[in-house]
Amino acid sequence: MNTFPVSDSMTGLGATDFPQLSKAERDRLLRGEILITPHPVDLWGTGVTAQMHLSLSPARAWSQLTQYSRWVEYFPDVTQSRVLHECAESLTKTLFQAASKTFLMLSVQVEVYLNVVERVQGDRRQIRFRKERGSFKRFLADLTIEPLGFGTLLTYTVEAAPTLPIPAPLIQEAVRLDLPRNMQQMRRVLCGDFQGNPLGDRQAA
Repeated sequence: MNTFPVSDSMTGLGATDFPQLSKAERDRLLRGEILITPHPVDLWGTGVTAQMHLSLSPARAWSQLTQYSRWVEYFPDVTQSRVLHECAESLTKTLFQAASKTFLMLSVQVEVYLNVVERVQGDRRQIRFRKERGSFKRFLADLTIEPLGFGTLLTYTVEAAPTLPIPAPLIQEAVRLDLPRNMQQMRRVLCGDFQGNPLGDRQAA
């Protein structure tokens, strides 16, 4: 599976090279699989790329994904999501999100203020999230959508390091278990499909 490293220096879609999907990857996505590829960052952080197919147009997906108050519906652990400030000229926003997560028998509450940049270039649209301040040492993510088949390919790449001293392998395992479920939930909400994915989700090789 192709992965798309996240870079703080990225200033637009053209700064990231998105290689073409292989035929096998494309077929798996069109069958409804969610492809998950972890890519460790350091001893205390982790990164992961998730890809899935949506049976709706990129324009419709974009209109829902940029309603940031709805992210509490997409990711069950997110308890608050609201835009605090918006600059129409630069297409940037300041977003506040809070989440509650049980991890290693601990109940963890996190808050983060994110700088959000929306980019549209041809058929490809991207939302870039960068931490301004909050409960993470590092948090950055890119969500990209583009046409695939009669629908949309959604690619979500995230890198994060919590303030708690949790070794990266434990974080990676938690992400490996949680992210497919979160992506399934996002797809159900976006597409109005409450039947789930009968094929399940398989980790990419």
